[in-house]
Amino acid sequence: MNVLMLTDKLTMGGAENYFIKLENKMTGTGFHLYTAAGGGELTDHIVNKRHYMKLSRKNHLLNLWLLTRYINKRDIDVIHANSLRMAFYAGCLRKLAWKRKMKIVYTKHNVTALEKFPRLFSLWMNREVTGIITVSEYERRVLLQYGVKKEKVTTVYNGVDVEKFPFTEKPLPEVFKVGILARLSPEKNHSLFLDIAASMKAEKDLHFYIAGEGPERENIQSKIQTLELSERVTLLGEVQEPDKFLQSMDALLLTSEREVFPMVILEAMATGTPVVTINRGGISEAITDGETGMLVDDHCFKAFQEKILSLKSDGELRKRIIDAARQKVERDFTSHHMVTHTFSHY
Repeated sequence: MNVLMLTDKLTMGGAENYFIKLENKMTGTGFHLYTAAGGGELTDHIVNKRHYMKLSRKNHLLNLWLLTRYINKRDIDVIHANSLRMAFYAGCLRKLAWKRKMKIVYTKHNVTALEKFPRLFSLWMNREVTGIITVSEYERRVLLQYGVKKEKVTTVYNGVDVEKFPFTEKPLPEVFKVGILARLSPEKNHSLFLDIAASMKAEKDLHFYIAGEGPERENIQSKIQTLELSERVTLLGEVQEPDKFLQSMDALLLTSEREVFPMVILEAMATGTPVVTINRGGISEAITDGETGMLVDDHCFKAFQEKILSLKSDGELRKRIIDAARQKVERDFTSHHMVTHTFSHY
């Protein structure tokens, strides 16, 4: 069996890291994995570069022409698309390479623009896509509500490479470090993160860290100045070693407006960093409030503040959450589990 895996680009992100993990770890007798993607800093993490094709991030007609030739040359049986755009690509490629009977597998990582029209979304999926992988049961239920056929949808959870995100014991901190690791974009809601930091100025032994890059950087810098948080909030930019960032934090916050099932919460759980997160998408499938992390139901800075203070002041609670979270990852959310179940879906 020959599989061609596609994604838009190889910049830092959950879907892109998923792509890298599958490329690095998916092997088997009688099985060949080929990859194609736009460029980005994660390109260096591709292991089998002989089977990797770099795509243009703008010239889609050229991409389709090159991919059609590649599909025929490599006798591709399955196209695995990791974005809606790549699923559209796959539909076109199946028509262009009409002599080959290819299956299309689509892993749905994010909320897509087409979902504003659920009937159109389900109609296209039912007609063009052989199978859909959702990264949470919540998202699987959403697709079924849209009208996607039940037999097409399978949940395969995101998986953490526990060797790359090792567990570390944390000493009792003199300064409690609260971080966020996310692209600086509107949906990640860094504004709420800063409101939380501003509401906790009285706590002198707290410091807040923002890791990531993106289009909201100037707005975030401006709000830090407006709220007079320059001494309390550090804007780190892109971090090349997310494992070390997570290990250095005493709590990780997730304040997003929307989520499907973010990889970063699993990575934090693996490293021994408690998570305080908004309850959106499939997050509650990994986080049980007060057991494997802290859940907040509304985008309310006071609710986040209370959870942070609980973790900061109660060492026994923090240790229970850290231990239970690591066990949860090792049981349900390893990269081995993800790779095995994705392979069986092919």
